[in-house]
Amino acid sequence: MNTVGHNDVSGLDLVPFRGVRYVPERVGSLAAVTSPPYDVVVRPDGLLHLESADPHNIVRLILPQATTPAARNRQAADTLRTWLSEGILAPDDEPSLYVYEQRDHDILQRGVIGALRLSEAADGIVLPHEGVMPHVVEDRAALMRAASANLEPLLLTYRSGDDDGHEPQGAMAVVERTARREPLLSTTTEDGFHHRLWSVTDPAEIAEVRSDLSHHQALIADGHHRWATNLRLRAEHPSPSAWDFGLVLLVDTARYPLRVRAIHRYLHRLPVSDALAALGDSFRIRTVGGSLDHALEALAETATKGNAFVLAGDGAFHLVDHPSQDLLARTIPHDRPEAWRTLDATVLHSTLLDHVWQIPDTPEHIAYIHDTAATVEKAERDGGTAVLMHPVREEVVRDLARQGVTMPRKSTSFGPKPATGLVLRDLTF
Repeated sequence: MNTVGHNDVSGLDLVPFRGVRYVPERVGSLAAVTSPPYDVVVRPDGLLHLESADPHNIVRLILPQATTPAARNRQAADTLRTWLSEGILAPDDEPSLYVYEQRDHDILQRGVIGALRLSEAADGIVLPHEGVMPHVVEDRAALMRAASANLEPLLLTYRSGDDDGHEPQGAMAVVERTARREPLLSTTTEDGFHHRLWSVTDPAEIAEVRSDLSHHQALIADGHHRWATNLRLRAEHPSPSAWDFGLVLLVDTARYPLRVRAIHRYLHRLPVSDALAALGDSFRIRTVGGSLDHALEALAETATKGNAFVLAGDGAFHLVDHPSQDLLARTIPHDRPEAWRTLDATVLHSTLLDHVWQIPDTPEHIAYIHDTAATVEKAERDGGTAVLMHPVREEVVRDLARQGVTMPRKSTSFGPKPATGLVLRDLTF
C-alpha cells in the first residue's frame, strides 16, 4: 500500500498554477532552450554548451554566471523579468495542471505537473530518502528568493496500485485521456527524448486528479535539495502564501516505472594505486579486462552477491568486492535497518571513505557524477579515482523512506528527469 494512513494526516495536495512557458516564435527552438536539472549539468563544458545553444537557454536562470553569489542571483532575477517583459517567456492565461510525457526508444513516462503543498517529512506525505548539504540549500534558496520563482520541478513518485493490466483510475485516467489530445508543445532534445506537454484546465478533471492524489503519499525521486529549499522559503513567509507550494512532477510508478541508475563518485585527491593499496586484504580486488562496458557487466553480475565497486582512473578497471565482515562490523553503524547497513553507498561512505581512505565528504575531495563514462574520463585525465556504483532498486528506497531512514546522499538516480525550461512557476502571478 502507498496510501496515507487514517491518522488525520491529509495526502498530496496538488493545485493548478499559471505556468510560465517559452513563446515558441521568440526562440530558436524549444529543445535549444531546455536544460537538464541544475545538478546534472556537467560544468564547465556542459554549461557552455547550453549557453551557446540559444541566448535564452534556461541554464542562464538556473545556473547564472557572475563573480559573486549575490551578483549571480540578481542576474537570474533580472534575466527572468527581462524575458517576461520582452515576451520571450509568458504566463498561461489560466491556472492549469500539466500532463507531461517523456519518451525515448525504450521508455515512456507520463505524469502530472502542479504546485504541491509543502509538508515536513514527519507528516508522512512526502518522503525524502537522502540528506542534504546546507550550503547547497542556501545557494538554491538565495536564487529562488531573488527570482520569486520555482524554476524547475522536482520528480516525485507515488504508487496507485494500478498497472498496465488495469484501466487507469483517478489522476492516471486524466493523464491518459489528456495524452490523446493535441499538446501545447512537442520537442525532441539532443539526448533523444521526445517531450510533450498538455494543460488541464477543466475543473472536473482537476478535481478528479486532486481527489485521487489526496489519498497518496509520494517519494522524492529527484530534488531533495530543492524540496529542502522550498521548506526553508516557506518558513520565511507568513502563511498563507505562494511559498506554501512547490513545483513538482508526480509519476505513478505502478504504471510508469522509473529508470534507476547509479550516481558515481570521483575522488579528486586519491590516485587509483593509493586507493587499491589502502584496501589491503580487506576486499577482493580483480582487474577486469576490456572496455568500460565489460567492467560494468562484471559489476552487474555481483548485484545479488554483496557489496561491489569498480575503481578506475589508471587505464584499467578494478572490481572490488567481498569486503571483510569484521571490517564492516567495525565501521558501519548498528542503529539502522539491515537494508540500510548493506547498501553499497553505506559501505562506500562508512567503511571506505570514512575509515579506509579517510576522505571527507566535501566538494574539494568528492564529486558526484551521473554519467559513467564522464566519471572515468575525469579520473584518467586528472589522476584521481572513479568509484563506479550499482543502482539501488526503487522499492528499497521507498521502504527505507517509509521507516524514516535517510540513505547516504546521492545513493541513486531516478529518471528520466523532467527537462528544465518547459514550464516554470512564477510566484508573482
